[in-house]
Amino acid sequence: MTSCGCLVLEKVEDHGGGGDAVAAAAARGGGKGRAGCGCGSCAGEWWSRRSFSETVFPIYVMGSSRATAARGILDAAGDPIWEAVKSEAKSEAEKEPILSSFLYASVLSHDCLERALSFVLANRLEDPTLLATQLIDIFNDVMMNDVDIRRSIRLDAQAFKGRDPSCAQYSWALLYLKGYHSLQSYRIAHVLWNQGRKVLALALQSRISEVFAVDIHPAAKIGEGILLDHGTGLVIGETAVIGNWVSLMQGVTLGGTGKEHGDRHPKIGQGALLGAGATILGNINVGEGAMIAAGSLVLKHVPSHSMAVGNPAKVVGYMEKEDPSLTMKHGSVVK
Repeated sequence: MTSCGCLVLEKVEDHGGGGDAVAAAAARGGGKGRAGCGCGSCAGEWWSRRSFSETVFPIYVMGSSRATAARGILDAAGDPIWEAVKSEAKSEAEKEPILSSFLYASVLSHDCLERALSFVLANRLEDPTLLATQLIDIFNDVMMNDVDIRRSIRLDAQAFKGRDPSCAQYSWALLYLKGYHSLQSYRIAHVLWNQGRKVLALALQSRISEVFAVDIHPAAKIGEGILLDHGTGLVIGETAVIGNWVSLMQGVTLGGTGKEHGDRHPKIGQGALLGAGATILGNINVGEGAMIAAGSLVLKHVPSHSMAVGNPAKVVGYMEKEDPSLTMKHGSVVK
């Protein structure tokens, strides 16, 4: 843990060991591999299915409760993503001096990724009655005291850099990509919603929608390692659930049908890829590793590792072994 109290991540390189890499790292820290739900029993299964097309920066904690987890973060050698962001910002300031003040204010003047992100988001979301200084205080308070969100902002940055060819650096996601900005703003609103500060969460949702053209209800549940590619026109309803490592293109709608209350929005399994303009309606399941083709209207359950196409969508085949959210291949199926 750094002097500012920020989490520190341990980079684990895969050498073909799969779950063994996690087990070895957990053994070094005396903890359990944190993956998916975070329990030790499912971590091995999760890693055995997990593609290693991305380098992963997991966090290992002692115990299972959040309070214990917050105390049990390993004191590793450093935070590789934050170090990369700072190095990139320094390099860019030298190449483009006109941006040096912007890069110093946004990155180089801060001592951790959380505080830099708070600054960036607050200055994007401020309005005449909700000042950036107020938002910075709120955002810092949320992120510095929530282990889950601090892990997620790094794994999301990794997802953007690893899956979007136009995102060549971690700092680009932090500074310029509204898909990343809207996702992290939602994460803050979600924490506030769960704290009972629902009016503030809804106010943030409104500003996120106005500024980024992304409308995510703060009660929705979204996993980590998420890519919102472009983000424009994305709508995610109140009771929607999105698993880890999902990729969503622009214009995706996870909506309800009719005026019913209760659980009424889609559930998206981990590793799924939702193509541009895909509309998924109702309390239905899109299975793990499934692919929804661009422009499809989905009204029924979609099996795991299948590809659904059309209006209404029909299963036309099954995906190759690797999760489509990681390969970003929109049309690779086995009939």
